[in-house]
Amino acid sequence: MVQPALFIAHGSPTLAIEKNEYTKFLRRLGYETLRRPRAAVIFSAHWDSPVQLVSVDERHQTMHDFYGFPEEMYRIHYPAAGDPLLADEIMSRFNAGNLPSRPVRGRGLDHGAWVVLRAMYPEGDIPVVELSVDSKRSPEEQYAIGKMLAELRRDNVLLIGSGGLVHNLRRMAGEGAAPAAWAALFDDWIGEQLTAWNLRNLFEYDKKAPHARDAVPSYATEHFAPLLYAMGAADPDRKAEKLFQAYQNGSLSLNCWVFGNRPES
Repeated sequence: MVQPALFIAHGSPTLAIEKNEYTKFLRRLGYETLRRPRAAVIFSAHWDSPVQLVSVDERHQTMHDFYGFPEEMYRIHYPAAGDPLLADEIMSRFNAGNLPSRPVRGRGLDHGAWVVLRAMYPEGDIPVVELSVDSKRSPEEQYAIGKMLAELRRDNVLLIGSGGLVHNLRRMAGEGAAPAAWAALFDDWIGEQLTAWNLRNLFEYDKKAPHARDAVPSYATEHFAPLLYAMGAADPDRKAEKLFQAYQNGSLSLNCWVFGNRPES
């Protein structure tokens, strides 16, 4: 069974307690749209490292790596199983691609991983391997790292990049604000390149995309990076489809893209 690769915007940590069209969409995505994977591998924007890190725990703890949010969020636990054998296979593939990697035990799943996975699979019954991103690498390198894992999709492994295409906390407006024109222009430009699989433009998005510095500020490039990792994992197919688009607080982009051939349930 072949799984697609996904880019999923994780938005605010409050996604964990929200009930809206986006959370409904993610639930449908996990239980209705996609066939059940044997495991999920997720690149999270909230694990940024110059060394490629791989979680190897048999059972994950839940990290509450955010501050000043409602107390109920700190009581949420998502004790998904890990998959040490899959983690070993991933590191072997990285090694074959001349990418040094390091196993990590006891870290737990950060909110970039568990908030998304809990929305899709609330029962926590899908084994998970979390991977770090390196926001200092070039887009070409990020894409190439994802490409090293492309064959895992053919073994019923779901590859996910969790981040945010427009993620500038300093440009956010109040709750209920209308979508900002500049954010939509950036998202639309990225969408055109994804649909055409125009890697030349995407690899130079910071120079070519409208409002790139507003959408992807220098302090938040780690949120854009998971898009390139997820795309690389679908390089053999080179197909992209937008499944969802919305905005919170005027400019925080909530979107989901599927890459590769999407199996229907």
